[in-house]
Amino acid sequence: MRALPFLAPDANLTLKLFYLFALFILASLSAALWWEQWFLAFLPIIPLGIFITIVDFQKIYLFLWAAVPISTEITLPNGLGTDLPVEPLIIGLMGIYFLIIISRPDTIPAHFFGNIITVLLLTHLAWHIFSTIFAVDLTISTKFLLAKIWYIATFYFVTAYILRHSRHFEQVLHWFFIPFIFAVLKVVAHHALLGFGFKEINAATAPFFRNHVNYAAIIALTIPLIFFIRNWYARFSARWFLVRAAIFILFIALIFAYTRAAYVALFLAIGAYFVIKIRMVKWVLMLATVLLIAVFGYLYQSNKFMDYAPTERTIAHTDLNDIVAATYKLEDVSTMERYYRWIASVRMADQDIYTGFGGGSFYHNYKFYTLNRFQTYVSDNPEQSGVHNYYLMLLSEQGFLGMFIFVLLNFFTLIWGEKVYHSLSTARLKDIAMACTLSTVVILAFLLMNDMIETDKVGSFFFFNMAVLAVINRWEK
Repeated sequence: MRALPFLAPDANLTLKLFYLFALFILASLSAALWWEQWFLAFLPIIPLGIFITIVDFQKIYLFLWAAVPISTEITLPNGLGTDLPVEPLIIGLMGIYFLIIISRPDTIPAHFFGNIITVLLLTHLAWHIFSTIFAVDLTISTKFLLAKIWYIATFYFVTAYILRHSRHFEQVLHWFFIPFIFAVLKVVAHHALLGFGFKEINAATAPFFRNHVNYAAIIALTIPLIFFIRNWYARFSARWFLVRAAIFILFIALIFAYTRAAYVALFLAIGAYFVIKIRMVKWVLMLATVLLIAVFGYLYQSNKFMDYAPTERTIAHTDLNDIVAATYKLEDVSTMERYYRWIASVRMADQDIYTGFGGGSFYHNYKFYTLNRFQTYVSDNPEQSGVHNYYLMLLSEQGFLGMFIFVLLNFFTLIWGEKVYHSLSTARLKDIAMACTLSTVVILAFLLMNDMIETDKVGSFFFFNMAVLAVINRWEK
């Protein structure tokens, strides 16, 4: 039980609050029946949440993880969107954490704020705040910044505060995976009724997942987490069978998600496992950086990238095999649409390389910086999607330094993950460190082709994994 350090009641007060709550339930039900206003029957949810928060706010945190896989994106009347019930819980937990810091700053360990991941994450956030001051649309960028703040505060700092032992990590996985497996089974069953068609997968993912990419991303990033706990339970026990059944379900669901990025990301995670084992993360990251710079240099030299403009053979394919073949031939329309936006992002950055256009501003500005030669018949972008590359999104919205800080954060997270893995002596903790590092590898691979950090399904685990890696070496001590 984790009570709030500034409001923790004694046993007698807890009992009195319980009786008071019981009377409130009876009063609410009576009022609902008397006035025939059924919403009155749900009023006890409000004091119940407050009561649980005071007595054991860790339960609210666990409930948040149970809500993540089944949250639904809701569009509000003013055009803004929110994820229910996740976003209110995230904001509430952030508020609780701020009260803890203000009232009892000694409860936050100093070593945590000195960790390289925490330092770089706060630097990333600080630059985000600074670049927002110079945003072309301050309203949009401020809303974007606020979402970033409460995601970091809850999924990184609250996670680090609550998770003090491997059993707490296991609790989070239990609360998350039970509703998540049911949500995945719902999608698979719905997709089966539609004949497992490639075009039908997006229809099957609603309402819990935005589209098949979002659905495949959360499956792919959670596979390392559940894979490394498969041997924690007694052989042939109920949990032993359930974990293996869950792994099987996730692999089947991933296959029929028809998402190339997910397949590539998992293969990269498998390779990363061996790289971490032989302590080669730094060298691989250096090699990847050199290759990436060489590729961009080649494309930029004498406008070589113009040679890869779409042609009449660039079409939308409806079969997975055709898509894979068209991808490496540069004849797939979704790939070419990404090039269209990537070029616009780079040209936007060239316009303001220092602070960028401000968070959330890409969609509202990128069409002024596109090249017509890369335009396709899907370039209207009615779904108002972004760059489809998080790094280039940061380049256009926060400038070169904003992107560079984020890349440093990712590099040092992977380097720290390798370091922590080899420093731990407990097999259970080594499993957790490896699982969180590989899950982060999957997310970073997805960010090359998508923008997903500011979504509850992916952003939650992005910061959660970092928090676990930042504090796990204290669990052993």
